[in-house]
Amino acid sequence: MEEVRLWRDKREREMYDNFADLYAIVKTTDKLEKAYVRDLVSSAEYEAECLKLIAQFRTLHSALHGAVPSLDRFAEVYRLDAPAALNRLLVSGVPATVEHRAATSSSSSASAAAVAECVQNFITAMDSVKLNMVAVDQVHPLLSDLSTSLVKLGTGLLPPDFEGRVKVRDWLSRLAKMGAADELTEQQARQFHFDLESSYNAFMAALPNADS
Repeated sequence: MEEVRLWRDKREREMYDNFADLYAIVKTTDKLEKAYVRDLVSSAEYEAECLKLIAQFRTLHSALHGAVPSLDRFAEVYRLDAPAALNRLLVSGVPATVEHRAATSSSSSASAAAVAECVQNFITAMDSVKLNMVAVDQVHPLLSDLSTSLVKLGTGLLPPDFEGRVKVRDWLSRLAKMGAADELTEQQARQFHFDLESSYNAFMAALPNADS
């Protein structure tokens, strides 16, 4: 029997491989959500794995933007029944533990939505480097959104001298001196990603403990 191929060329094969990866990420996220609800994984394990899946999803979804404009439609076409995953990946954008910590924190007036917005903006900015989106007119809007979301949190949750705010301001100042079409060098891009990642880790550490 002649082998039936889904693709006609290398580009189509890569697209279907990406479809398979996207399907796997959604299914894995759905199983993780169910495991967390059933207390089969610890909060720390859940959060670490969920953050990784969200980052993978955002990176892959950006790369497939033209081929998969709607994840809901993708789920419908491939009969992907995973409502918990779709909510986590598309609506929330952050692990449930992050939402809970923000919502129950008595020491902060920051809402879960504000924290979620910061997390999403951190991840989006970091993903831009991974996708080689390093032109000033690509990076600056993402960094500006991150700066705005950090300001919205106020000083209730984060200290006034929070390193993330300082580093974001420094990068915005640096980008302002460059032309829109200018691109970060490889060294600058690595430093930019490093600064964002360290700031993100500091931000997550500043949130109340997941089990408190």
